[in-house]
Amino acid sequence: MQSWTERLKGNGLELAVHRFADGSVEPSGTTVLLLHGFMDSGCTWDLLAAGLAPCGHALYAPDFRGFGGSDRVSGGGYYHFPDYVADIAALVEQIPSDELVVVGHSMGGTVATLYAGARPERVAKLVLMEGTGPPDMGSKVAVIRMRRWLTDVLKTRSPQPLGSLDDALTRLALFHPRIDEAILTTRARLLSRTESDGALAWTFDPLHRSTSPSAFKAAELNAFLAEISCPVLFIGGGPTGWHPPDEQNRLDALHAPAQRVELNEAGHMMHWTEPLACARAIADFIDQPG
Repeated sequence: MQSWTERLKGNGLELAVHRFADGSVEPSGTTVLLLHGFMDSGCTWDLLAAGLAPCGHALYAPDFRGFGGSDRVSGGGYYHFPDYVADIAALVEQIPSDELVVVGHSMGGTVATLYAGARPERVAKLVLMEGTGPPDMGSKVAVIRMRRWLTDVLKTRSPQPLGSLDDALTRLALFHPRIDEAILTTRARLLSRTESDGALAWTFDPLHRSTSPSAFKAAELNAFLAEISCPVLFIGGGPTGWHPPDEQNRLDALHAPAQRVELNEAGHMMHWTEPLACARAIADFIDQPG
């Protein structure tokens, strides 16, 4: 499998877009847009892409703004979901998208849902890999989150250097204790970089560490789910995955045909732990009549 990185325009910022392809097979005519989760990067779709590339699909995995190699917002800016959606809308206009399949993991699934609901005519199929959003926060936490954001946003601009790659691995293991060390080691390399001063740091903008001022409302997500017109595949990571209490209610908001695949041993980071099983499920779904 070949891999390379392009830089394409988002909504006012340049995005790093990771490409994967198998040059030995005929192009299928289908474009698959892979949208990563929070504190992740498009480059960590590599293992899953290795299972999809032999199908001949054109694979595009952008880094969201402020993640990986994509531009960061300038002083006074922030990261909001509509910004991510606008970036994806701009990106879709620059890539082959006559037959567009959007795959979103976790946060990327929420972005994929918002885009597919707002532009249903552009998406042929949608895959949500535990991408139905966090638990509903309600309106009562809005003031609390705004207060916390005002504090956070003023103190999270400076990066927190990593002592070494082993330090990065240790931190990843704290968040992902069930994932094998060998997998986390490769992910630690992909998600860190050496800065101009020689210090090792995560590739994401430290501003992402701040509490968002916006409370998540499931009713708003459900409104977008109801507007989706293409077939939908939901992939779950089993009992150790990430499932909001009302997950099924959210999926029931879909009027489009939907199906579910559960990878019982995968956990939430299924594209790291069970990449080939994910790729098979996605490939089979793409092959089904629309």
